[in-house]
Amino acid sequence: MTMALRAWTVCDPKAGTLTQSLGVARQFDPEPHRVLLDGWLPKWRRGLFSPYRRIEKPEPDLIVSCGSIAPRHVFAIAEACRKRPFLVHLQPYEGSGRDRYDLVFAGRHDLRRIENPPANYREMLGAPHQISAAMLKALRPAARARWAPSGGPVVTVLVGGPTKAYDYGEERIEALLSAIRGFSAEGRTVLASPSRRTPEALLDRLLSARDDGITVWDRTGDNPYKEFVAAADAFLVTRDSVTMPSEVATTGRPVFIFDLAAVPGEKFEEFEWFHRDLSETLGLTRPFEGRLYDYAYEAPDESRRIAGIIREEMAMQG
Repeated sequence: MTMALRAWTVCDPKAGTLTQSLGVARQFDPEPHRVLLDGWLPKWRRGLFSPYRRIEKPEPDLIVSCGSIAPRHVFAIAEACRKRPFLVHLQPYEGSGRDRYDLVFAGRHDLRRIENPPANYREMLGAPHQISAAMLKALRPAARARWAPSGGPVVTVLVGGPTKAYDYGEERIEALLSAIRGFSAEGRTVLASPSRRTPEALLDRLLSARDDGITVWDRTGDNPYKEFVAAADAFLVTRDSVTMPSEVATTGRPVFIFDLAAVPGEKFEEFEWFHRDLSETLGLTRPFEGRLYDYAYEAPDESRRIAGIIREEMAMQG
């Protein structure tokens, strides 16, 4: 029987950190209490000066945090609790008090750089998230009826934005638009979703490709992202994201990674290792080389797997 616990998430409001925290916390509590952070907690804000000295909501049994600014907040919350909550962080954390976390989950691409990781470290694949196979199965009939009413194959294209690792030059943008138009010409319905990081100029280029077979979300109204994922038979995902390929691999359907212009440096090397691992080691994705095709893999359910490790550790600690 699954333990029912009171879970809190502690992170900044960025979509990437929030969805990781919620994805794991909701394995224990369907509506975790969210502590959204707007900055670092100064060292002097302890004791009587702590913003968490009075916890009004029921105290947490479990705190799941993510992001570099979260730990000091988490420790302050834990100090204010009558019974110490179980503490989990979803990112490598090498700062002061790292042993105060019961578990720290580091991505395979991060963990490879850490010599002799601490005993509380565990490995995770990419980024945990809130997408599940059951959710997508339930959404799929209505999503296909809404976005691909004529039937036929659907390809969902997920577009990020420039990062410290990758850039969107004119040649890459044209290649992306050409791929989208090519899918439509083959008789596929194309559902394209920009992210919050997609620049307006790139969004405008995507919107210019719309036609009867190509739908591009213009970032107005409700975000159809989950419906686009549920409706898809295959995916094309830009290379600048860890979260997006992690989410869509939950479907077990083909995931192709669209290459971008390199920005040399540590971040580039980190992302390249991540994508090689997904493709060559784990067999979850394929590089996009101009065509889509079927292949099989065992779809991961990382949030649930991480939750299982947490439950085991909590049971061991009593």
